[in-house]
Amino acid sequence: MLSLTKTARQTALMRSSVPSLRGSVRSLSQFGTVKPPVHIKNEPVKPFGSNDTKDWDLLRASLMKFKSSSLEIPLIINGERIYYNNSKRSFYEQRNPADHKEILANVTQATDLDVKDAINAATLAKQKWYQLSFYDRAAIFLKAADLISTKYRYDMLAATMLGQGKNVYQAEIDCITELSDFFRFNVKYAHKLYKKQPIQSATGVWNKAEYRPLEGFVYAVSPFNFTAIAANLIGAPALMGNTVVWKPSQSATLSNYLLLTVLEEAGLPKGVINFIPGDPESITNEVLNDKNFGALHFTGSTNVFKQLYGKIQNGIMDGKYKDYPRIVGETGGKNFHLVHQNCNLTNAIFSTIRGAFEYQGQKCSATSRLYLPSSKSEEFLNDFANILKQGNMIPVNTAAGTISGGDLHGFMGPVIHEQSFNKLVKVIEDAKEDPDLEIVYGGQYDKSKGWFVGPTVIKCKDPKHKYMTTEFFGPILTVYEYPDGEFSQVCDLVNETSIYGLTGSIFAKDRDIINLADEKLKFAAGNFYINDKCTGAVVAQQWFGGARMSGTNDKSGGENILSRFVSIRNTKENFLEINDFKYPSNY
Repeated sequence: MLSLTKTARQTALMRSSVPSLRGSVRSLSQFGTVKPPVHIKNEPVKPFGSNDTKDWDLLRASLMKFKSSSLEIPLIINGERIYYNNSKRSFYEQRNPADHKEILANVTQATDLDVKDAINAATLAKQKWYQLSFYDRAAIFLKAADLISTKYRYDMLAATMLGQGKNVYQAEIDCITELSDFFRFNVKYAHKLYKKQPIQSATGVWNKAEYRPLEGFVYAVSPFNFTAIAANLIGAPALMGNTVVWKPSQSATLSNYLLLTVLEEAGLPKGVINFIPGDPESITNEVLNDKNFGALHFTGSTNVFKQLYGKIQNGIMDGKYKDYPRIVGETGGKNFHLVHQNCNLTNAIFSTIRGAFEYQGQKCSATSRLYLPSSKSEEFLNDFANILKQGNMIPVNTAAGTISGGDLHGFMGPVIHEQSFNKLVKVIEDAKEDPDLEIVYGGQYDKSKGWFVGPTVIKCKDPKHKYMTTEFFGPILTVYEYPDGEFSQVCDLVNETSIYGLTGSIFAKDRDIINLADEKLKFAAGNFYINDKCTGAVVAQQWFGGARMSGTNDKSGGENILSRFVSIRNTKENFLEINDFKYPSNY
């Protein structure tokens, strides 16, 4: 019996030489005929503690490798590498946000023609890719996960740390553990999805469901803040047989390029994922004008997502597309911590420090607004400030004294680029002039070497102030103090204040209070936490995503996301022939 788990080339040859197997090969591409490895589980996080000397040595070697020479990053279209220095294309300098004089990579920028070529490559690669067996497609992502968590672990860490301003722990939980988890668990979820078949067939009938990929290509737009998100934006649709045109963030191109090279080493065929860094607007215009555009897989700002959503709807009205494109997006949040007077205050304080300031508040789930009961507010904020001072949290050189930050062992680092730095500085300076606001901690910033903004806590008198509703995407936490006896009312306030619905936390001991908050905040957060920070969702444990203006809530890290990148065909086969058109009632 011929094996159906060969390489893409062997499979194509087999189809041409053995026509009778053609249907079987096609079926295997969309049915879970093999079980994924039974040992799939969350990748352990390396702690990088003081005794982990080997891990530190390997990491330092990778850091020095990327710091010592500027990498030339090409476009990758149909597997071909296209460099700016061999063409008339421009390039973009990706700089180290902790040392903005240091150029990490010179990134080739796609032209309009390059975008068209990427679309054509994705279109031409489509049939061969989706007809490849699920086993073969899955094997590529499983191997890539193993390569990332072993052979390329320290290179991935170094690229993410240097390019995206992460400390080692934040990089580890991002580009190693979460990224590997996405690739592995998506295989498990895909197998489960393919197994779902009609539960009923009439006598003499056999029904089946076929999970086809979408008919067009998928446009993936990835953000700077998580390498793992980029991996899932391209990996989830590709695993299901789709081909992808990928526009990475300019501020994450180094780690994203390394990710794609790992996928290529794992066996990814040419044209399945096409890598086109460049101007977001011009790339998007080309993509959304193509009739084969089949889906948007997006993580980024709310305003950009709204614009893309509108353009796609206009394209539908204008008859541009052969199908209704799928729109899958996760954007921002104005995420909350709601503290009750009877909570464990120490846990709430440390959880808020982590939620608001790890990775400089540049997580879409970061704690951005804090609600404190009046009887505990002063104690909370005093302890909060003292912990920040003792922890040397300010990654800035200030006139008040030199406090180191942005190093290998620091808790905080730089914000991503000058545009973000300037925006956050304006927020801090405007707060100093606003009578309804009081900076109770922090407010320092320094751009002499890197884009450093210190943790800043701003107390607000008006619960509907724009600082309580606007996403800053940086280490700025806005606090509102509420009367102890008005917890129920403040739940309503939390629910109504923001346009977003991404993450939120309640801190309380009393079960009745927890249940009250749970019910009143039912739609305020797609990820709701009890006595824990509102960041840090883990693949397969807490499926991630929010609704309202935070996105389409399709839940990355869970099986639902994969269903968005398939189009189901149902087949009914009849085994019993009829010899009349009439039914019994037609006598």
